[in-house]
Amino acid sequence: MRSIALLFCVGLLLTAGIWVSMGDGFVGKTLAQKADDQKMPEVIVLGKDAKLGQVTFSHAKHNGGTYSITPGSPIACISCHHTAQPAAEIAKHAPLKTAWPADRATSLTAELFAKDAKAAGVAGCRECHARTGEKPKLLDAIPEIKHEGSPALITLNNMTALHRTCAGCHGEVRKTVPTSKGPIQTQCTMCHKKTA
Repeated sequence: MRSIALLFCVGLLLTAGIWVSMGDGFVGKTLAQKADDQKMPEVIVLGKDAKLGQVTFSHAKHNGGTYSITPGSPIACISCHHTAQPAAEIAKHAPLKTAWPADRATSLTAELFAKDAKAAGVAGCRECHARTGEKPKLLDAIPEIKHEGSPALITLNNMTALHRTCAGCHGEVRKTVPTSKGPIQTQCTMCHKKTA
């Protein structure tokens, strides 16, 4: 089961084109361009042009069970790929709103992806969370949510969406696994590293 989950998640990121630069863009191919390619690198470099340095994200460790919110359980694919579930499920997890495709009837799992990567329907992050000033491919505009503590709106561009997702998960890990050495949102340089 764990190896299927790892295979799925590795294929998922490559297929979805999740080569995201948190500050300056996206390099990769969309699902339609890479639907037949089910292989993915175990490590993905994010934020190549970020002021604090790039982030080397180990997809294999995050989805393979090495890192987890609940000890011993791999992180579910929909934890990051939140649009890959039916709208009725998404509605249970405010402030999320969008399912892709809109008529989606299944939640993305390793088994679903292994069975048919193309039919699994995975969108890359930047396909909804575009860079500031750009129009997303799948939506009319970059998503916005109401700030948790005020009436202000937060525009979820690619950098903001990734930081909120990563920091939120890392915060949950600290609550459920207090001995975790994973970074929290004030420890930026644990993930961001300058390259020579």
